Amino acid sequence: MSDNEHRQIGRESLFVLAELRIDGQEGDQRIRVRNLSPGGLMAEGSCKVQRGQQVWISLRNLGWCEGTVAWVQENRFGIAFINDIDPRIARAPLASATDSGEMTPRYVRPPLPQFDQGDLRKI
Repeated sequence: MSDNEHRQIGRESLFVLAELRIDGQEGDQRIRVRNLSPGGLMAEGSCKVQRGQQVWISLRNLGWCEGTVAWVQENRFGIAFINDIDPRIARAPLASATDSGEMTPRYVRPPLPQFDQGDLRKI
């Protein structure tokens, strides 16, 4: 088996947005995760990374994971995780408030405040 074939074992295609923190750079970068395995991922984005650079990526349901940039090719790059992850957890749907009683998905807006119509005045 060639190195290229071996590298693809256990890697699953995926398309999710994630936040990336790059050592030595301010702020978080938005990237697209293209595939994911226990040991790493392939990402795509306009951020400038270099091979060997330390990064942290926020993966859905897993939180921030530390890794190192393994390779860079145009706007795609690979990240090798410091500690293996379980990709099934990252692929799972977000927990809702009714499921766990604790988490609320980021996309849910808080309810609008209630007020008495008599408190309004015409402008």
